[in-house]
Amino acid sequence: MKIMGVGNASREHAIAEALERSKYNPKVFWLAEIRNPGIFYICKKTGGDFSLSKTTEPDKVASYAERWGVDFVIVGPEEPNFHGVPDELEKRGIPCVGANKEVAMIEMSKAEMRRLQWEYGIKGKLLFKTFKSSQDAYTVLERYSDTLTWLQNVALKPARQAGGKGVKVVEDQQLYLHDEKQRFKSRHADWLEGYMKSYSDIDDKILVEEKVWGPEYTLQCFTDGKCIKGMPLVQDNKHAHEFDIGTETGGMGSISGPSFNLPFITKEEYEESLEIVKSLVQAIQEKTGKSYHGIVAGQMMLTEIEGPTIIEMYSRFGDPEALNVLSILKTDFVDICLAILDGKLSNLKVEFDEKATVVKALAPKGYPDYRELAKNHLVSVDEKAIRQEGCKFYWGSANLSENGEILSAGSRLVEILAIADDIQEASRMIDNCIPYVKLSDGWGLFYRSDIGSHELLSKRIDVANRVRRLYQYRRDKGILGKRIDWLPKVGKMDPVALLKSELSKSKGED
Repeated sequence: MKIMGVGNASREHAIAEALERSKYNPKVFWLAEIRNPGIFYICKKTGGDFSLSKTTEPDKVASYAERWGVDFVIVGPEEPNFHGVPDELEKRGIPCVGANKEVAMIEMSKAEMRRLQWEYGIKGKLLFKTFKSSQDAYTVLERYSDTLTWLQNVALKPARQAGGKGVKVVEDQQLYLHDEKQRFKSRHADWLEGYMKSYSDIDDKILVEEKVWGPEYTLQCFTDGKCIKGMPLVQDNKHAHEFDIGTETGGMGSISGPSFNLPFITKEEYEESLEIVKSLVQAIQEKTGKSYHGIVAGQMMLTEIEGPTIIEMYSRFGDPEALNVLSILKTDFVDICLAILDGKLSNLKVEFDEKATVVKALAPKGYPDYRELAKNHLVSVDEKAIRQEGCKFYWGSANLSENGEILSAGSRLVEILAIADDIQEASRMIDNCIPYVKLSDGWGLFYRSDIGSHELLSKRIDVANRVRRLYQYRRDKGILGKRIDWLPKVGKMDPVALLKSELSKSKGED
C-alpha cells in the first residue's frame, strides 16, 4: 500500500508516524514546503519518497500523487483544503482524507461559520458582526457600544482562518479608560484590515464577537459524512508564556486524558460539544450538497452564556492536538482512513488508550511576532536521551538541508510528548527532556513549563466550576443563551432578536 501525506509541521510528523505503525506496512510518500526531518526519515524508512513543492496548488499535489501511484492521500494543514487540493485529487480519481473546499468553509470563514450556526439554530452561538473595512467596524463599535452593551467587551478577529493570529479581546468596563479602549479597537481594526489584504478568497475582513470567558478545549472527530466519531478532548495552550501571558501562538502545548474528558469538563459537556460539531457538519453538508470526509474539530469554550460554545471550527487535526490523540490511538489509523473513504466509519470501533498525554512545544526566541529572528539557527537534539526519559519527539518548523544539517524555520521548532497515568506526571517527564534540545549558535529557545502542572490544572478546574454554576443556573431558569440589554428611558432590548433580524434581512438581500 502507498499512502501520501501533505504538510510539514509536528502534526504531519505525528500523522506520518501513525501511518508507519499500521499493520499494512505502507510505503509513505510526502509533499511539503520544507524538509521536515522526522517525516523525511519515515518516508525513506518505509521505502516511500519525499518531495518539496507548494502544497496549496492542487495541480501540483495531484500530479505528485499520480506520479507516485498512491492509494490515497491525507491532508494535514488547513490551507490545502481551502485551496481545493482534495477536490482536484478526487477529480482525478485519487481518494483523499481531507475536507473539500466547500465544506472546509466552516473553518476558512469564521464569519460564514457563525452565519451557518444562527441560520440552523445550532447551540453554542455567539453574537457577532462582520465588516469589510476597519472604518465600518470602528463606526459601529463607536456608535452602538452604548446601546448594544455586548459591543463594549468584544473579541476582534480576522474573519478568515489565519493560523491563529490576530485575535484581540478587549474589555471596556472602566469609564475612565473608555476612550483609550476605543482607540485600541480602532488601531487593531486597522491592523486586521491590512493583514487581511493578503487573503482575497472571502469578502468579510473583520469579525467582532461578544466576549465570553471560560476554559477552552478541542474536540476532534473522524467523519465520513454520515457518521462522526469523537476523539478524547484536548486542551491547547495558545499564549506564548506561563499562565496564559503573552502573544497568542499556534499552540505552545496541550493536555488530554486520562479519559475522553478533561479534568475540568464533564461527560455531559463532552456529549453536548459532540452534538454541536455534528450539527455543524450536517448543516454545511446540507448547505453545500457536498460530503464531508476527513477530520473535523470544534475549538470549544465552556461559557456562562450557553455552556459548551463554539469558538472556531477546524477542517483538520489541530497542532499540537493531533499528537495527543494519535499517540494513544489503538485502532489502526489506516483502517480509519479506509473506513472514512469507503463511507463505513460506523462499522469500525475506534478505540484509545485510557492514558494522560501532554505535549510541550519549544520555539526559538522571536516566535511568533519576529519570525525572521527565529530562522536559520542550527539545531542539535539528543533524541536517544529523550526516548530514555520515556518521551516521544516530533519535528515541527525545522528544515533538513542537503548537507544533513537541521535549521530552524521560524515557528515552533519541536514538540515533545509524554504519556503517563496522569497529566502532572506526563508534564514532569517532558521537563526532564528540555535540556536535550539546543540551538548550536546559542540562540535562545523557550517553552511553557506550566502546561499540565498542578497549578495550571487547578486554575482551569476553578474557572470551569465557576462557569458551570452560572450556565447551569441559567439553564434551570430557562434563560440559557438569552441576552438582554436595559437602557435608561428606552427599556429592554434583545440583542439576539436584533441579530436574527439583521441576518434575515441580509439573506433576503442575497
